[in-house]
Amino acid sequence: MSRSRKWLILPAVSAILLLAGCAPVDHTTSTEDLLEGNFWERNVVYWFAVMLDTFADWFQGNYVLSVLILTIIVRTLILPLTLKQYRSSKAMQALQPELMKIREKYKNDPQKVNEETMKLFMQHQVNPMAGCLPLLIQMPIFIALYNAIYWNPDIREYSFLGIQLGLPPQQQGVIAWALPVIAAITTFVQSKMMPQQPNGPMQAILMIFPVMIFVMALSFPAALPLYWIFSNLYTIVQNYFLYVRSSDKGKPKEAPAK
Repeated sequence: MSRSRKWLILPAVSAILLLAGCAPVDHTTSTEDLLEGNFWERNVVYWFAVMLDTFADWFQGNYVLSVLILTIIVRTLILPLTLKQYRSSKAMQALQPELMKIREKYKNDPQKVNEETMKLFMQHQVNPMAGCLPLLIQMPIFIALYNAIYWNPDIREYSFLGIQLGLPPQQQGVIAWALPVIAAITTFVQSKMMPQQPNGPMQAILMIFPVMIFVMALSFPAALPLYWIFSNLYTIVQNYFLYVRSSDKGKPKEAPAK
């Protein structure tokens, strides 16, 4: 993972953590009332709330299926950016030997390393920031979804399997704790399916990230870890076809034993 992406992950996590305590506990509003709110509420949160309500109406008020459909739509819409990230990742992998040579050759001159690295990227028309696009797009989507879920009284009161979507899992029974656990596990699985990066510190961050997801999911309304789970499952299927299956196709087949 590039250094630029590292510094995008950190503020992304900070923004998500901020959400845990930024809204009043008893704050609810109807979808129509969002049109009387500020610019963000009128033009972004409102449409997410409308979609959640509409999808729930299709399934007799089932907001679990509503969150699932919204997740699939959102992830499919950003799929072109994900494919761009995939091509950028493959290009970066191909350049790793050259990048290692540059770091070794100019190991005592960090400025020269940066200059030669940028030249290499320009020469091969590789944009190291391309891998950050899906993350940047998903940040405002997640915040809007958080607001749409947190403020909607129908979602907050909806329950499935004894789990109330509007309450944090830590305020509910043992069954509700399964959501943060599954969210963390699926986060770990989808991150392990990505191509391995040579940067040791970033590998540590990727290992810690599922733990952070678990901790955050405990304090968010249960609908949010549910969204995380659906999104991660989508990503796992996507990564299987992008990375695992394509990698297996490139491997030579073993000769059958005689």
